[in-house]
Amino acid sequence: MTTTLTTAPYRRRPGLRTLRLFGQGPLFAVSVAVLAALVLVAVLAPVLAPYDPEALDLSASLVGTTGDHLLGTDQSGRDILSRLIHGARTGLLGPLLVVAVSTLLGTLLGVVAAWRGGWADAFLSRSMDLVFAIPGLMLAILLVSVVGTGMTAPVIAMAVAYTPYVGRLVRGIARQEKARPYIEAYVVQGWSGWTVCVRHLLPNIAPTVLAQSAMNFGYALMDLAALSFLGFGVQPPTADWGAMINEGQAAVLQGAMLPALAPSACIVLAVVAFGIVGEGLADRIAKRER
Repeated sequence: MTTTLTTAPYRRRPGLRTLRLFGQGPLFAVSVAVLAALVLVAVLAPVLAPYDPEALDLSASLVGTTGDHLLGTDQSGRDILSRLIHGARTGLLGPLLVVAVSTLLGTLLGVVAAWRGGWADAFLSRSMDLVFAIPGLMLAILLVSVVGTGMTAPVIAMAVAYTPYVGRLVRGIARQEKARPYIEAYVVQGWSGWTVCVRHLLPNIAPTVLAQSAMNFGYALMDLAALSFLGFGVQPPTADWGAMINEGQAAVLQGAMLPALAPSACIVLAVVAFGIVGEGLADRIAKRER
Protein backbone atom coordinates (compact mmCIF):
# COMPACT_ATOMS: atom_id res chain seq x y z
CA MET A 1 0.00 0.00 0.00
CA THR A 2 1.31 3.41 -0.96
CA THR A 3 1.10 6.30 1.48
CA THR A 4 0.73 9.75 -0.02
CA LEU A 5 2.45 12.53 1.92
CA THR A 6 0.70 15.86 1.67
CA THR A 7 1.26 19.31 3.14
CA ALA A 8 -2.39 20.33 3.16
CA PRO A 9 -3.53 19.39 6.68
CA TYR A 10 -1.46 21.84 8.61
CA ARG A 11 -2.80 25.05 10.00
CA ARG A 12 -0.63 28.10 9.49
CA ARG A 13 0.15 29.89 12.69
CA PRO A 14 -0.89 33.53 13.01
CA GLY A 15 0.95 35.79 10.61
CA LEU A 16 1.51 39.52 10.70
CA ARG A 17 -1.78 40.26 8.95
CA THR A 18 -3.84 38.41 11.55
CA LEU A 19 -2.56 40.43 14.50
CA ARG A 20 -5.25 42.87 15.58
CA LEU A 21 -3.30 45.79 16.97
CA PHE A 22 -6.22 47.32 18.80
CA GLY A 23 -7.51 44.10 20.35
CA GLN A 24 -5.63 44.44 23.64
CA GLY A 25 -7.64 47.16 25.36
CA PRO A 26 -7.44 50.95 25.66
CA LEU A 27 -3.94 51.05 27.17
CA PHE A 28 -2.53 49.20 24.18
CA ALA A 29 -4.41 51.47 21.77
CA VAL A 30 -3.14 54.58 23.57
CA SER A 31 0.43 53.26 23.42
CA VAL A 32 0.16 52.66 19.68
CA ALA A 33 -1.22 56.19 19.27
CA VAL A 34 1.68 57.62 21.31
CA LEU A 35 4.25 55.82 19.18
CA ALA A 36 2.53 56.95 15.99
CA ALA A 37 2.59 60.53 17.28
CA LEU A 38 6.30 60.28 18.12
CA VAL A 39 7.10 59.02 14.64
CA LEU A 40 5.00 61.80 13.09
CA VAL A 41 6.76 64.42 15.23
CA ALA A 42 10.18 63.05 14.23
CA VAL A 43 9.32 63.09 10.53
CA LEU A 44 7.78 66.59 10.61
CA ALA A 45 10.28 68.09 13.07
CA PRO A 46 11.43 70.95 10.78
CA VAL A 47 7.80 71.96 10.25
CA LEU A 48 6.57 71.54 13.83
CA ALA A 49 9.48 73.12 15.72
CA PRO A 50 8.82 76.82 16.37
CA TYR A 51 12.52 77.71 16.60
CA ASP A 52 15.90 76.52 15.42
CA PRO A 53 16.87 73.92 18.06
CA GLU A 54 20.51 75.05 18.02
CA ALA A 55 19.93 78.83 17.99
CA LEU A 56 21.58 80.48 21.02
CA ASP A 57 20.05 83.43 22.86
CA LEU A 58 21.92 84.07 26.10
CA SER A 59 19.60 86.97 26.91
CA ALA A 60 16.75 84.44 27.23
CA SER A 61 18.60 81.92 29.42
CA LEU A 62 16.33 79.75 31.57
CA VAL A 63 13.19 81.64 30.67
CA GLY A 64 10.13 79.90 32.10
CA THR A 65 7.03 78.89 30.21
CA THR A 66 5.71 81.81 28.17
CA GLY A 67 3.61 82.33 25.07
CA ASP A 68 6.78 82.44 22.97
CA HIS A 69 8.43 79.44 24.68
CA LEU A 70 5.79 76.95 25.78
CA LEU A 71 8.31 74.84 27.72
CA GLY A 72 10.79 77.61 28.43
CA THR A 73 14.44 77.74 27.42
CA ASP A 74 17.65 76.07 28.57
CA GLN A 75 20.81 77.72 29.91
CA SER A 76 21.87 78.75 26.42
CA GLY A 77 18.50 80.28 25.63
CA ARG A 78 17.50 77.51 23.22
CA ASP A 79 13.81 76.68 23.00
CA ILE A 80 13.19 73.41 24.89
CA LEU A 81 10.12 72.42 22.86
CA SER A 82 12.02 72.79 19.59
CA ARG A 83 14.87 70.69 20.94
CA LEU A 84 12.46 68.01 22.17
CA ILE A 85 10.82 67.83 18.74
CA HIS A 86 14.14 67.54 16.90
CA GLY A 87 15.45 65.20 19.61
CA ALA A 88 12.75 62.73 18.62
CA ARG A 89 14.70 62.16 15.41
CA THR A 90 17.92 61.04 17.07
CA GLY A 91 15.93 59.41 19.87
CA LEU A 92 14.09 57.12 17.44
CA LEU A 93 16.62 56.75 14.61
CA GLY A 94 19.34 55.21 16.77
CA PRO A 95 17.11 52.52 18.32
CA LEU A 96 15.58 51.82 14.91
CA LEU A 97 19.01 51.03 13.48
CA VAL A 98 19.90 48.93 16.52
CA VAL A 99 16.70 46.89 16.30
CA ALA A 100 16.89 46.51 12.51
CA VAL A 101 20.48 45.24 12.52
CA SER A 102 20.16 43.04 15.62
CA THR A 103 16.87 41.53 14.42
CA LEU A 104 18.29 40.74 10.99
CA LEU A 105 21.50 39.20 12.35
CA GLY A 106 19.78 37.44 15.25
CA THR A 107 17.10 35.95 13.03
CA LEU A 108 19.69 34.72 10.53
CA LEU A 109 21.90 33.16 13.21
CA GLY A 110 18.96 31.65 15.09
CA VAL A 111 17.39 30.07 12.01
CA VAL A 112 20.72 28.67 10.78
CA ALA A 113 21.49 27.24 14.23
CA ALA A 114 18.04 25.65 14.53
CA TRP A 115 17.91 24.31 10.98
CA ARG A 116 21.45 22.98 10.67
CA GLY A 117 21.82 21.66 14.23
CA GLY A 118 24.96 19.73 15.19
CA TRP A 119 28.25 21.59 15.17
CA ALA A 120 26.73 24.67 13.52
CA ASP A 121 24.18 24.96 16.31
CA ALA A 122 26.84 24.45 18.98
CA PHE A 123 29.23 26.99 17.43
CA LEU A 124 26.62 29.69 16.89
CA SER A 125 25.06 29.14 20.32
CA ARG A 126 28.42 29.41 22.10
CA SER A 127 29.29 32.51 20.06
CA MET A 128 26.03 34.18 21.05
CA ASP A 129 26.62 33.21 24.69
CA LEU A 130 30.05 34.86 24.52
CA VAL A 131 28.65 38.12 23.17
CA PHE A 132 25.75 37.91 25.63
CA ALA A 133 28.22 37.87 28.52
CA ILE A 134 29.63 41.29 27.55
CA PRO A 135 27.54 44.21 28.89
CA GLY A 136 26.26 46.33 26.02
CA LEU A 137 27.10 49.66 27.67
CA MET A 138 30.67 48.53 28.32
CA LEU A 139 31.03 47.40 24.71
CA ALA A 140 29.72 50.78 23.56
CA ILE A 141 32.14 52.69 25.76
CA LEU A 142 35.08 50.61 24.47
CA LEU A 143 34.04 51.20 20.86
CA VAL A 144 33.57 54.93 21.45
CA SER A 145 37.12 55.12 22.84
CA VAL A 146 38.37 53.73 19.53
CA VAL A 147 35.99 55.26 16.97
CA GLY A 148 35.03 58.47 18.78
CA THR A 149 31.82 59.94 20.11
CA GLY A 150 28.66 60.25 18.06
CA MET A 151 25.81 57.97 17.08
CA THR A 152 27.75 55.46 14.98
CA ALA A 153 29.78 53.68 17.66
CA PRO A 154 26.93 53.29 20.20
CA VAL A 155 24.55 52.02 17.51
CA ILE A 156 27.06 49.40 16.31
CA ALA A 157 27.84 48.30 19.86
CA MET A 158 24.19 48.06 20.89
CA ALA A 159 23.30 46.18 17.70
CA VAL A 160 26.00 43.61 18.49
CA ALA A 161 24.88 43.39 22.13
CA TYR A 162 21.21 42.88 21.22
CA THR A 163 21.84 40.25 18.54
CA PRO A 164 22.17 37.32 21.02
CA TYR A 165 18.79 38.20 22.59
CA VAL A 166 17.10 37.86 19.21
CA GLY A 167 19.24 34.88 18.19
CA ARG A 168 18.35 32.88 21.31
CA LEU A 169 14.66 33.60 20.88
CA VAL A 170 14.63 32.72 17.18
CA ARG A 171 16.66 29.56 17.72
CA GLY A 172 14.19 28.31 20.32
CA ILE A 173 10.99 28.96 18.37
CA ALA A 174 12.58 27.87 15.08
CA ARG A 175 13.51 24.50 16.61
CA GLN A 176 9.92 24.05 17.76
CA GLU A 177 8.62 25.02 14.33
CA LYS A 178 11.07 22.71 12.57
CA ALA A 179 9.68 19.75 14.55
CA ARG A 180 6.17 20.28 13.14
CA PRO A 181 4.94 17.72 10.57
CA TYR A 182 4.46 20.21 7.75
CA ILE A 183 8.18 21.05 7.72
CA GLU A 184 9.08 17.39 7.32
CA ALA A 185 6.47 17.08 4.60
CA TYR A 186 8.01 19.87 2.54
CA VAL A 187 11.52 18.44 3.00
CA VAL A 188 10.43 14.94 1.94
CA GLN A 189 8.81 16.41 -1.16
CA GLY A 190 12.19 17.78 -2.19
CA TRP A 191 11.89 21.42 -1.16
CA SER A 192 15.23 23.00 -0.31
CA GLY A 193 15.88 24.08 3.26
CA TRP A 194 16.24 27.71 2.11
CA THR A 195 12.82 27.66 0.44
CA VAL A 196 11.09 26.06 3.42
CA CYS A 197 12.63 28.56 5.81
CA VAL A 198 11.85 31.65 3.74
CA ARG A 199 8.33 30.68 2.62
CA HIS A 200 7.01 28.92 5.72
CA LEU A 201 9.23 28.91 8.81
CA LEU A 202 10.08 32.63 8.88
CA PRO A 203 6.48 33.86 8.34
CA ASN A 204 5.32 31.67 11.22
CA ILE A 205 7.92 32.97 13.69
CA ALA A 206 7.74 36.59 12.47
CA PRO A 207 4.98 37.71 14.89
CA THR A 208 7.00 36.59 17.92
CA VAL A 209 10.10 38.32 16.58
CA LEU A 210 8.05 41.47 15.95
CA ALA A 211 6.82 41.50 19.56
CA GLN A 212 10.37 41.09 20.88
CA SER A 213 11.63 43.82 18.53
CA ALA A 214 9.07 46.27 19.92
CA MET A 215 10.35 45.68 23.44
CA ASN A 216 13.98 45.81 22.28
CA PHE A 217 13.27 49.20 20.70
CA GLY A 218 12.38 50.64 24.10
CA TYR A 219 15.44 49.11 25.74
CA ALA A 220 17.72 50.37 22.96
CA LEU A 221 16.22 53.86 23.24
CA MET A 222 16.98 53.88 26.96
CA ASP A 223 20.53 52.55 26.51
CA LEU A 224 21.40 55.06 23.77
CA ALA A 225 19.94 57.91 25.82
CA ALA A 226 22.07 56.78 28.77
CA LEU A 227 25.19 56.84 26.58
CA SER A 228 24.36 60.35 25.37
CA PHE A 229 23.77 61.40 28.97
CA LEU A 230 27.22 60.09 29.88
CA GLY A 231 28.77 61.97 26.97
CA PHE A 232 29.52 58.95 24.75
CA GLY A 233 26.66 59.37 22.27
CA VAL A 234 25.20 62.29 20.35
CA GLN A 235 27.13 65.46 21.19
CA PRO A 236 25.81 68.99 21.81
CA PRO A 237 24.59 71.18 20.26
CA THR A 238 22.68 68.44 18.37
CA ALA A 239 19.27 67.96 19.96
CA ASP A 240 19.10 64.59 21.73
CA TRP A 241 16.99 63.63 24.73
CA GLY A 242 19.83 61.97 26.64
CA ALA A 243 22.23 64.86 26.04
CA MET A 244 19.51 67.34 27.02
CA ILE A 245 19.18 65.67 30.43
CA ASN A 246 22.93 66.01 30.93
CA GLU A 247 22.85 69.68 29.98
CA GLY A 248 19.81 70.29 32.18
CA GLN A 249 21.47 69.07 35.40
CA ALA A 250 23.05 72.44 36.09
CA ALA A 251 19.72 74.17 35.50
CA VAL A 252 18.08 72.02 38.18
CA LEU A 253 20.47 73.52 40.76
CA GLN A 254 19.21 76.95 39.70
CA GLY A 255 15.59 75.94 40.21
CA ALA A 256 14.74 75.30 36.53
CA MET A 257 13.33 71.78 36.23
CA LEU A 258 12.03 71.66 32.66
CA PRO A 259 15.41 71.48 30.83
CA ALA A 260 16.03 68.06 32.45
CA LEU A 261 12.47 66.99 33.26
CA ALA A 262 10.99 67.42 29.75
CA PRO A 263 13.43 65.08 27.91
CA SER A 264 13.26 62.60 30.81
CA ALA A 265 9.48 62.47 30.44
CA CYS A 266 9.82 61.88 26.67
CA ILE A 267 12.18 58.95 27.23
CA VAL A 268 9.96 57.39 29.89
CA LEU A 269 6.85 57.84 27.73
CA ALA A 270 8.48 56.25 24.68
CA VAL A 271 10.00 53.32 26.62
CA VAL A 272 6.73 52.54 28.42
CA ALA A 273 4.75 52.76 25.17
CA PHE A 274 7.10 50.38 23.37
CA GLY A 275 6.99 47.99 26.33
CA ILE A 276 3.20 47.94 26.39
CA VAL A 277 2.99 47.38 22.64
CA GLY A 278 5.54 44.58 22.77
CA GLU A 279 3.80 42.86 25.70
CA GLY A 280 0.44 43.28 23.99
CA LEU A 281 1.65 41.64 20.80
CA ALA A 282 3.24 38.82 22.79
CA ASP A 283 0.00 38.20 24.70
CA ARG A 284 -1.99 38.23 21.47
CA ILE A 285 0.34 35.65 19.92
CA ALA A 286 0.21 33.44 23.01
CA LYS A 287 -3.61 33.44 23.00
CA ARG A 288 -3.78 32.49 19.32
CA GLU A 289 -1.34 29.61 19.80
CA ARG A 290 -3.41 27.97 22.55
